[in-house]
Order: sequence, then structure tokens, then C-alpha cells
Amino acid sequence: MPGPLNTLVISETIRHSRRHGLLVAVVPALSDLPIILLAVFIISRLERFNIALGLISIAGAIFLAYLAYESFTVKGAGTEATDAAPQSLRKGLITNFLNPGPYMFWMTVGATTIMNGYRTDMMAAVFFLVSFYVCLVGVKITLAIIVDRFKSFMSGSAYLYILKAIGVVLLVFSIIYAKGGLEILGLI
Repeated sequence: MPGPLNTLVISETIRHSRRHGLLVAVVPALSDLPIILLAVFIISRLERFNIALGLISIAGAIFLAYLAYESFTVKGAGTEATDAAPQSLRKGLITNFLNPGPYMFWMTVGATTIMNGYRTDMMAAVFFLVSFYVCLVGVKITLAIIVDRFKSFMSGSAYLYILKAIGVVLLVFSIIYAKGGLEILGLI
């Protein structure tokens, strides 16, 4: 499913290189463990879940708006080198931690699947986690490779239009997350 992290994989691949897209692609494998542990813990305390999820959604909306701003303000076409390091991995980690999607998945489907698998056989839980991340990260890696392969067809204004379109997508996600967070908190 398209989401902020996939959009960031595309953006970092186009703006910098395949390597930077791949760094973002592996973020779930690096950052989801604390989310999984938190999900298993919170399942027993659901009354506090809504406040945390609402605040995470609003923080994610702010960060996605910032990433959209970055896409809108790119000057010049091409993947020219800049003095500033792209910090793709850092952007990916922040995006994933502030994305309510992983929390919602792990607090609903993921954590219960792990717990049910563990009750049956520990290897069932391990197999679920390994196959889940092979597929999740594999799709993101494939996306980065495909984008990198075809970015040579972009030139001049096409590059800028694609980045601005990515900015629009990030802004739409920002608005969706802000609205969702406010709804979860009961503010709208």
C-alpha cells in the first residue's frame, strides 16, 4: 500500500541515489522492534492507546508537511551533489516512528498474530516475523531499484514536476494524519 515511507523511498532515490532509497527501504527492519514491543504492552491498556496514537498521528503530520516542503523547494533539475548530507536513514526512521500505520498494524493484526503463533509454536511466530519483513522490505527495495533504473529518463523539468508531485502526496498524507489524529483525540 502506498504510504509515506514508500513515498520517501522514491523521493530519496530520485533526489540522491539508489543507495539512499535502499537505506529508507530497510527502515522497518531497523525501527519496528520497539513498536512491536510497545504494541504487545499496550494491547492490555487500550484506554491509553487512543491518546498515544492521536499524538503520534499529529507529530507525523507535522513531519510529513516538512518533507513535502522539502520536495516543493527543490531548485534545479538532476541529482546534483550538495554540501549537506541527505540523512536518508534518519528521515526514514523519523517517518516510520511518526507514522501511525505501523502502530495500528502491530496493535491490531501483528501483535495478536505473534502471540497466537507463539502459543502454537515459537517457530510460527518467528516465521511470521521473518516472512513479513522479507516481503515488506523486499517490496521497498524493489521500488528503490525500479525508481533508480528509470530516473535516467527524467530530465530538467520532469524531475522537478515529479518531486513536486511527491510533495503533494506527502502533503495529502500530512493532512490525513492530522485529521485522523484530531479525530482520535476527539477534537473534531
